Amino acid sequence: MIHYHSCPVCKSELIREQLTVKDHTVSKENFSIWQCNACTARFTQDVPAQDAIGVYYASENYISHSDTKKGIINSLYHLVRKRTLGAKRRLVINETGIMQGRILDIGCGTGAFLQTMQEAAWEITGLEPDAVARDKAAELYHIHPQDPGKLFELAPSSYHAISMWHVLEHVHDLHGYIKQIANLLAPNGKLFIAVPNYTSKDAAIYASNWAAYDVPRHLYHFSPQSVEKLLSMHGLKLTAVKPMWYDSFYVSMLSEQYKNGTGNMFKAVLNGFLSNLHALGNTRKCSSVIYVISK
Repeated sequence: MIHYHSCPVCKSELIREQLTVKDHTVSKENFSIWQCNACTARFTQDVPAQDAIGVYYASENYISHSDTKKGIINSLYHLVRKRTLGAKRRLVINETGIMQGRILDIGCGTGAFLQTMQEAAWEITGLEPDAVARDKAAELYHIHPQDPGKLFELAPSSYHAISMWHVLEHVHDLHGYIKQIANLLAPNGKLFIAVPNYTSKDAAIYASNWAAYDVPRHLYHFSPQSVEKLLSMHGLKLTAVKPMWYDSFYVSMLSEQYKNGTGNMFKAVLNGFLSNLHALGNTRKCSSVIYVISK
């Protein structure tokens, strides 16, 4: 287990316990979430170390690894994903300003996004720690992701785009990854980081039952302020903040299940809508946010 005596994001010692959250997906264990009073990042305290956390991903319900369509929530996820993959492709093209280039997707899962970029004639590289997901990527899309350790062997300044779609919150070597990613970006390249946002309305509604805490798999729980602090420590600049409107509904549906064991679809949709309504004037309040970043 890793016990933090200072904030894993900004290194401040102004940290305190905030709430206790249950792992509803695998172990049913409780984990403590702490908050930094300096940068406002939250983090899971006493989290399993990198070589011990694998068992907490061992569930067929973990969709990014299994690609499962089991259950109504996962079925809806797949329907929405068809739209979001196209939106991500357009975002990458618009923000980089090029129609074709080289893209690195870190934590690529079963390879759906990489396949979307490959169809747009981009040269793709994928990194994925889970062997089951790597096999699924080969089976579904004939894409062959590599082990994440390859990140530190890639050529500097070689990617026009680097993406991490709901991945950064899983990375033990937080600063090592960000430093190396900055090194891999081409001079005018763009980094795209999507993470849950605990300052959102749905996070406030569900509190300890908010599904996007996803302990212990989520090591960190970012606010926009803490993301900017992390980036600034590595010479990176936040250039845009984009909303992920669908995430509030997906997270609310899971949160309703966690809250009462059965779920309430009507209430979940209502809370997802309220969360998005709250964020209409400020995308930094969305349930999940895409940060567009440059050197």
